[in-house]
Amino acid sequence: MEILCISHASFEKLGYIETWANKKNHIIREVNPYRGETLPKIDNFDFIIIMGGPQSTLRIEDAPYLLDEIEFIKEALKLNKRILGICLGAQLIAEALGAKTEPSPHQEVGMYLVELLDDAKGDPIFRHFPNTFEAMHWHYDMPGLPEGAVLLAKSEGCPRQVFRYSDRVYGLQFHFEMTESSLASMVENCLSDLVQKEKYVRPVKEILETDCSEINLKLESILEYLSNLSNLSNNTYIAEFKKEKIVA
Repeated sequence: MEILCISHASFEKLGYIETWANKKNHIIREVNPYRGETLPKIDNFDFIIIMGGPQSTLRIEDAPYLLDEIEFIKEALKLNKRILGICLGAQLIAEALGAKTEPSPHQEVGMYLVELLDDAKGDPIFRHFPNTFEAMHWHYDMPGLPEGAVLLAKSEGCPRQVFRYSDRVYGLQFHFEMTESSLASMVENCLSDLVQKEKYVRPVKEILETDCSEINLKLESILEYLSNLSNLSNNTYIAEFKKEKIVA
């Protein structure tokens, strides 16, 4: 499988995504629009992952290349591509679907609990998750909720943590991909985010001592689902999934 990863900062690494792809012998191409790199042709890729970053669509004039990414995501949606958005990536997917990014009620940085909503019980991925689980957070904003999307999870600090659109498009406001190494890179480059004025900001020492193994395993289950998803149309897949649930 060929996977395109759209990155937004040199210090925000692919983390466990790269580990998983190498283990599965998938081919990853990373593109960096913030460095002036041109987005490739969508047809060459089976799976698109849009990473997080310090940019905000609330200040799109500071990062105009995000407009090209939004158009790219629109095209990928039309082509029924598998898409995963993380943090800023989730916000860009929502923007492509017509829902504007909003400031989160609280800044969140560090490991905090995420709570699944009732609709997660019927989700092909999150129905297998516990009702509450820890995730790494590093954000100020949150995605809008697009028309036709399903909100699957929230946290105390942010009411929109996961959404699904169709059967193959997921937005995660949190970070399951981070590893101990990538967290060290984030702390080194984003130390100003860790001034503890906010309720949901963990101390630097605590972040650097985070064991990422559990969140990485959870990401693996998401990546496995999306990578193994058949090329059935969305409507066919959803009908089959509902049929499976009824039989079960």
